[in-house]
Amino acid sequence: MADAQLLLKRGPSRSTWLRARKARPQLVLSRRPRRRLGTLRWCGRRRLRRRLLQAQAAGADWRESGCLVSRSAARRPKTAAPSPAPAAAPAPSCPTTLPIPPVRPAGPGRALLLLPRDQGFTFSGICRVTCLYGQVQVLGYTISQGHPAQDVFSTYTHSRLTINAVHYSVPEKSKKEVKREARALLRSHLNRDDRCWLMKNFSPLCSIVMLEQLRTSTVNFLVSHPGLSYVFVQESPTFQINSEHLALRSVGIKREKKKNGLRLTESALSAMEELVTVSCEEVDGCPVILVCGSQDVGKSTFNRYLINQLLNSISCVDYLECDLGQTEFTPPGCISLLNITEPILGPPFTHQRTPQKMVYYGKPSCKNNYENYIEIIQYVFSSYKREAPLIVNTMGWVSDNGLLLLIDLIRLLSPSHVVQFSSGRSKYMPNLTPDYVDDMDGLYTKSKSRIRNRGFQLAEFTESLEFADEEKESPVVFTGHKLICVQSDFAFRKTPRNRESHNKVLRDLAVLGYLGQLQPPVPKPLYPLHGLTPYQVPFNAVALRITHADVAPTHILYAVNASWVGLCKILDDVRGYANGPILLAQTPICDCLGFGICRGIDMEKRLYHILTPVPPEELRNVNCLLVGAISIPQCVFKSQRGLEGTIPYVTTDYNSKLPGASEKIGARETEETREEKVHPKPKLYRKIN
Repeated sequence: MADAQLLLKRGPSRSTWLRARKARPQLVLSRRPRRRLGTLRWCGRRRLRRRLLQAQAAGADWRESGCLVSRSAARRPKTAAPSPAPAAAPAPSCPTTLPIPPVRPAGPGRALLLLPRDQGFTFSGICRVTCLYGQVQVLGYTISQGHPAQDVFSTYTHSRLTINAVHYSVPEKSKKEVKREARALLRSHLNRDDRCWLMKNFSPLCSIVMLEQLRTSTVNFLVSHPGLSYVFVQESPTFQINSEHLALRSVGIKREKKKNGLRLTESALSAMEELVTVSCEEVDGCPVILVCGSQDVGKSTFNRYLINQLLNSISCVDYLECDLGQTEFTPPGCISLLNITEPILGPPFTHQRTPQKMVYYGKPSCKNNYENYIEIIQYVFSSYKREAPLIVNTMGWVSDNGLLLLIDLIRLLSPSHVVQFSSGRSKYMPNLTPDYVDDMDGLYTKSKSRIRNRGFQLAEFTESLEFADEEKESPVVFTGHKLICVQSDFAFRKTPRNRESHNKVLRDLAVLGYLGQLQPPVPKPLYPLHGLTPYQVPFNAVALRITHADVAPTHILYAVNASWVGLCKILDDVRGYANGPILLAQTPICDCLGFGICRGIDMEKRLYHILTPVPPEELRNVNCLLVGAISIPQCVFKSQRGLEGTIPYVTTDYNSKLPGASEKIGARETEETREEKVHPKPKLYRKIN
């Protein structure tokens, strides 16, 4: 009874006693404090708690103390029973953990990574990856020994990338022969100390990777703007600074937790395996794969992974971009067709490329102008020659008119496979089976079972499509598509509140990534944009058009100056006009050869000053400038080095009542735009020199 009263009296301090008992091997408490744990006062328990936290920060967690081994735990008390045999199995409470891939510095800006079989290394930052021995995979692309180095971009705007060691086939050899072969292969890349370290930790079917510091002109241009350096590497306090941390820091990367890495669901992996198999079979021709689903379900990540998987087996993949807001290879507001021959190992702003065919739509959304959107896709899709598999990326707007527009796209493009994404937190979307698409009316196409008076039929689309000569003789007949449903648990930080601001940041990064092509290659220093020499374009050499608003002719030059312009080629001949500017009455559907900034207008000499990375041989074909709602990031105006005094084009006194001064004001107002109209807050002042 006395013992029971004693236990009841000491009940409140029992948790502290248990924690101290579990952490005893790490804390090395003496006998006297251990006897008095039950009678500790508040200040004593606080000191003990502080010691527990210090031990936990040093790597000794009292919650998992049964799985940790230290010097004090290794010492056996005199009254303890004999230890079991060394071959005894570990206790069930100790889960077996995989060894951490070792990292070793290999000189300034270099590090060696030794990955055992089926192990991964998740990181953030940018680096150049070379597989010295074995085989690794990054975002679905396989890098083997002897392959060229790959530039990998693992940014904080997207899921972290992981370097995974994959299984590779080797001839039957002894471990000694394999080590001898690996040592001979590494002799030309590493010094003796590094080779000895690798051979000491070497195991069969492991992979050896060289990580090198990577600097490109685009990355240097991005991080030169305040607040954008966090995109690649975020500095965080660390309690443990060892040789691995210093080696990775010299490369420019940081180890991340595995849970922060990219994870694909079983349905996504199964769909990818099926699509790769179909694309590699010549009997089925070149499949057209349309990927659809609501916002933030992982469509773009799936497309990158699928492209890399296909490039492991075939030489090229075609890609049709139909998403105006979040484009993959071009600045926003474009519909483009590209031929991809190199892997995609980063977010869109790290791999801006020149398409085969591109049209500048001029807005990040196709609302209020659906017909023009469909016509542009038809125009771009006509350049597809069916020589490689085609991946079609669509918008995340899949409700109301967006769903009807998607049905029109399926009928227009006639895909062989439709990959439909869905998740538990996305809006309901019906399964786009062939029967459902046949029975539903789109915005402009009719169903088979019902007739609608308005709109145009599918035959009007397909008559103007251009195919190769051999396909005209025996055209491909599509009897329907195969629906592949993918359940996604893609976790991201976007919410309905911050989605628009997050998408705006990604669009600005894409524009900055394109402007980074203006910079000279490393190691030359960066030049501010105002220090680069622009092209001089006469007024009568190009035609002008504002695509997103109605602007009075007297204010057209105000809208063009200090704007993002599409450099386009129209069929009409604009030569023969003595003066200028030449204004177009309608927005043409024409090829866009690139983009630039109209950084000034000389009214006396009647010249536009255009800053663009498009080469001069392509600029000779440009005879039209299109200005849309895609704006230049404000950091370009505010953060240019070398400016003193008043910053050009920046003011707090902005007249937003001028037609064309913003995306909303000056545009045609319909019932839908009146409801969506929001008072703008522009900060850029367009001034003619």
